[in-house]
Amino acid sequence: MEAKAIAKTLRIAPRKARLVVDLIRGKHVDEAQMVLKGFSNKASVLVEKVLNSAVANAVNNYEMDREKLFVKEIYVNEGQTMKRIRFGSRSNIDPIKKRTSHIIVVVSDEN
Repeated sequence: MEAKAIAKTLRIAPRKARLVVDLIRGKHVDEAQMVLKGFSNKASVLVEKVLNSAVANAVNNYEMDREKLFVKEIYVNEGQTMKRIRFGSRSNIDPIKKRTSHIIVVVSDEN
């Protein structure tokens, strides 16, 4: 059985979040949480929140055993891009793209 958690429109670039997500794909939930605790960047905090939510969904909604859970799927999709401008010298306008991410985590108890 599987349980899923999705966090949408997180204010971090998908490219940065994918670096952290690739480290925990396929690992046991406890091992993945220890890996995420070892990093001190914003992406690890956000991914850990989504992972904890997926584990809570599995335990509370589907009555799975927490000891058997592992990260079956985890991926980051690109969300909306907020477009801002920065005024440069001599009437130039420089675009700023503030990217957002959607993080999807699926945990399972079966191989």
